[in-house]
Amino acid sequence: MKYIILNKPYEVLTQFTDETGRATLKDFVPIPDIYPVGRLDYDSEGLVLLTDDKVLQHRLSDPKFKIEKTYWVQVDGIPTEEALEELQRGVMIKNVKTAPAKANRLEETPQVWERSKPVRFRKEIPTSWVEIKISQGMNRQVRRMTAAVGFPTLRLIRPAIGPLSLGELQPGEYRELTTEEVAKLKSLTAGSSFGTASRPKKTGGTAKTNGGRHYDSRNNSSRKKRF
Repeated sequence: MKYIILNKPYEVLTQFTDETGRATLKDFVPIPDIYPVGRLDYDSEGLVLLTDDKVLQHRLSDPKFKIEKTYWVQVDGIPTEEALEELQRGVMIKNVKTAPAKANRLEETPQVWERSKPVRFRKEIPTSWVEIKISQGMNRQVRRMTAAVGFPTLRLIRPAIGPLSLGELQPGEYRELTTEEVAKLKSLTAGSSFGTASRPKKTGGTAKTNGGRHYDSRNNSSRKKRF
């Protein structure tokens, strides 16, 4: 099985083909027969998970497992506490209320790469960054949420999905997951707390994978490639 994370650049489709000639995942990940888990909008950036593990792909995409996704959102203006609380409670989008989100204003600008196309600013209005964590997957949900509370999104980056994070990956770079990271992903959808039946697990022992060897994200199993 193959498990890959990519830092998807701005204006790249989360698919491997496009009839109109736009950039796709194929331009950055030359690995056959793997597919993205979920989507990331054309105009959004950040972490995309790809795999040929169809069972895991289905489970991670299933809303009932509530896999948390983290977004860094640059917005037009400085959100008020009332706006953040509204995001935390859930907002109405086309007569549907979103599930409560984790939302807080970042005190410092996250250390991120320059976007391929600069963000358009208005001189008279400052911008700020908000971290939003959700487990839903509505179309363009984060952008629509910030617009609903009066602070439109200017730039959207996904730095993490569940226990996975971009780390030092730059736009267009990818790496293979470690054995430990794959085990953590699978554990997210393995328990009854996520709505599926499971047999009681024995306690008192320490689980090992691949002969008990530990993999670190800095070793050769997590190589980086740039295109």
